[in-house]
Amino acid sequence: MASPTFPRSLMLLGSGELGKEVAIAAQRLGCHVIAVDRYAGAPAMQVADVAEVVAMTDPEALKAVVRRHNPQVLIPEIEALAVDALAELEAGGTTVIPTARATAVTMNRDRIRDLAATELGLRTARFAYAESAAELAAAAEPLGWPVVVKPVMSSSGKGQSVVQGPEGIPAAWEAAMAGARGSGARVIVEEFLQFEQEITLLTVKQWQGPTLFCPPIGHIQERGDYQTSWQPAHLDWEQLAAAQAMARRVTDNLGGAGLFGVEFFVCRNTDGVSEVVFSELSPRPHDTGLVTLAGQNLSEFELHLRAVLGLPIPEIRSLGPAASRVILAEQSSDSVAYSGLEEALSATDVQVLLFGKPDARPHRRMGVALATGTSLEEARNRADAAAAAIRVLPGG
Repeated sequence: MASPTFPRSLMLLGSGELGKEVAIAAQRLGCHVIAVDRYAGAPAMQVADVAEVVAMTDPEALKAVVRRHNPQVLIPEIEALAVDALAELEAGGTTVIPTARATAVTMNRDRIRDLAATELGLRTARFAYAESAAELAAAAEPLGWPVVVKPVMSSSGKGQSVVQGPEGIPAAWEAAMAGARGSGARVIVEEFLQFEQEITLLTVKQWQGPTLFCPPIGHIQERGDYQTSWQPAHLDWEQLAAAQAMARRVTDNLGGAGLFGVEFFVCRNTDGVSEVVFSELSPRPHDTGLVTLAGQNLSEFELHLRAVLGLPIPEIRSLGPAASRVILAEQSSDSVAYSGLEEALSATDVQVLLFGKPDARPHRRMGVALATGTSLEEARNRADAAAAAIRVLPGG
């Protein structure tokens, strides 16, 4: 990639809280930002130069908005996209981050799992696919109970459930269908791994130069969605080396440039031997990586932009123990207000990000508390306390 000139024009496809931080990082580098989403007032739209409301699963509408603005760089920030349109735009000369193929492969759990397990030979949980409740029951039995059931197309844990036995299969199938994105009736069923920790390894692929890694991030999920994360997570040298090798292999296959969020389970097998198991991958900044706003010299958003724009990344350095805790809505509301901000910010080394989402629903992520400390325990306690102080209320 030739050295770019500035300012650059870039378009975000998806304008949620992660896109908002990408937009802020881009504008700090003098970029012109067009934020696109399916609804008005999305978080990134609030800080972008231009906002567009588009049904991004509609290929003609997606191509039209890109051609109208003609951005130099197109950055997908969500999975619900017309990926064939991205491929057509890329063939016409638009730079798609990281590539149109990478976006297509990673939007479906079956394609990324087949790539990782079958083509690349990475260690994954044992899995199978099903296209009916009866097929799901038959596929689950050989894996042993419990199993995890997920739609092959969804996001933020929608439609995911843990099934303890055969009696839970009908409900799991219905939940997967309700949470699926698109019209396909297909699920993936996986063995339930007894893991010691779940980590995200933020992996930075450059146009030119080596693949770089952030300090590993530990996290906890509920309902398939992240609740808290901390950095740096402790891994043995061999565990970290194994995760980095797998992350490098899969991102090399996907190509392009930018930051990838690669998820792993760290487990012990029946012989007590530690192993690192590939879970999932997102070709964009990761929600667990919000902690890097407090824990690194360069956040995941700054790293993403530097890699995308071909700018140098001299060093990725931990600033010490850091943690995040999400701020969730408890009820539905057409408008929102917040209480407890004064209490949350009265603590030392605490930041609060309120995303500016215009409405709320139960368990919707509305903000995040970030904290640092002299230890991970102190940082996590500070982030937890700050998030707990804040309440999401119906707006006036």
